[in-house]
Amino acid sequence: MAAAPAGGVRLLHPRPWLRNLGRRARPLSILAASSPIQHSEELTTTAAPPKPPNKDKNSLSYYPKRGQTLELVCESLAFKGKGLCKVADTGFVVMCDRALPGEKFIGRVTRKKDNYAEVIFVRLKVVWWCIEWIVTLNAGEKLKTITPHWDNVEAPCEFASHCGGCKTQNLLYEAQVRAKEQQVRELIVHVGKFSDKDSEYDGIMKPIVPCDIQFHYRNKMEFSFGTKKWVPAELLGQECDETNEYALGLHAPGFYDKVLNINKCLLQSDPANKVLAAIQDSWRDPELSLSPYNVHSHRGFLKHLMLRTGRNIETGQPELMVNFVTSSYQPELLKPLVEKIAAFPDVVSVMNNVNTSVGNTSVGEAEYTLFGTIGLTLAKRARHVYGFEIVDQAISDARRNASLNGISNATFVQGDLNKIGENFGEYFPKPDLVITDPNRPGMHIKLIKFLLKLKAARIIYVSCNPATCARDLDYLCHGLPEQNIKGCYKLKSVQPVDMFPHTPHIECVCLLELC
Repeated sequence: MAAAPAGGVRLLHPRPWLRNLGRRARPLSILAASSPIQHSEELTTTAAPPKPPNKDKNSLSYYPKRGQTLELVCESLAFKGKGLCKVADTGFVVMCDRALPGEKFIGRVTRKKDNYAEVIFVRLKVVWWCIEWIVTLNAGEKLKTITPHWDNVEAPCEFASHCGGCKTQNLLYEAQVRAKEQQVRELIVHVGKFSDKDSEYDGIMKPIVPCDIQFHYRNKMEFSFGTKKWVPAELLGQECDETNEYALGLHAPGFYDKVLNINKCLLQSDPANKVLAAIQDSWRDPELSLSPYNVHSHRGFLKHLMLRTGRNIETGQPELMVNFVTSSYQPELLKPLVEKIAAFPDVVSVMNNVNTSVGNTSVGEAEYTLFGTIGLTLAKRARHVYGFEIVDQAISDARRNASLNGISNATFVQGDLNKIGENFGEYFPKPDLVITDPNRPGMHIKLIKFLLKLKAARIIYVSCNPATCARDLDYLCHGLPEQNIKGCYKLKSVQPVDMFPHTPHIECVCLLELC
């Protein structure tokens, strides 16, 4: 194994449970190699690059072809949970889903990608034998494991190998959070352009906060109805008599029209699983005349089942909201199911979301959404809170919740912050604190420019995508030189939080202060 470079990212783990795992120590570099790691900016055209192992770069056999079967070794997890793997005899890099660090396996190349951004992202993390050779990035699929991965554990879910929901159940949880923390650190350094050599870096980067529970942590799960069960190839012979049955479950990875039938999901609460089982037992009854929506013919009634679990603030007992998403409004068809699940003591409401569009989205024309918003939480500690949200129903719910809780110092405005004009901000006073919670694409450049002009004393950035978060932190702190815009904030803290064990998702809470 190669040693980490002197200027490389360091992982600090003050908690013993992350440090003492009872196994041999391994470097935590994003991708280990047989020579010290070099970042792309450290490679020069005058330096004589080392030769790739066993293969000539001019040989066509060095570059894997689509459909080719290869022996691969996974050396780390990349962002979004894909394995960074190397071809065993050449060192050529391949991204492979469901491959875990230390695993040696047989894989097939599924596609080549010319995505420049993706190539650059990997280039910053991987030892390249010669920089001009990297022109494409290969993607592969795992066919057969030769030797298992490090930190191997048995996945408790029977669908773990086939469902796309939680890909890393068979990886020790401590190893999962180690990898997630490392990914955030790499993104902050390489995308956010914050130097890990800065004396304040270790104070800014906080150790990841692990999830207290590794299962039953999701408060909402969405299942899809399908006209035909999807059965994995290795189980096809066992369940061939059921392949024509209707399905209720999760989409097979990479397919919008194939549903893996699920009777129990370990990510949702026990009350939610009991309701799911009750619906599975009855909805296929021919006497009910219920049909799943067909995404090809655009016929059928049932589209999705959404189960949301909360807790009563007084008793602490679970409360469940059940939402049927249908293609039309026909309450008489749902009545038998409603009567059955309404008998469960934890079910407090049953909703019908009508989506008449041909698309298979769970968001319909009559969607009802519940929010206990960030703004309402802050209202008790602030003189006044202004909240902006693009979804009109969310604004209505926020105002209703404010009234129910006796909160009068909160103003909620419906609007798209990606389309703000020059006069935005004239209708409210300059804030002392801005809290931004963007979706996965991050903040629009218009909003970033507005914040740099507004110059609030502090910004709290809540993120569900550390890659776009790092990009936005770069703009807020370092500016956009190409547009002659200066940054005016200093990054004070980055707190990674793992809220979704066994998945690649990472949350971050960042604090910035005006320079």
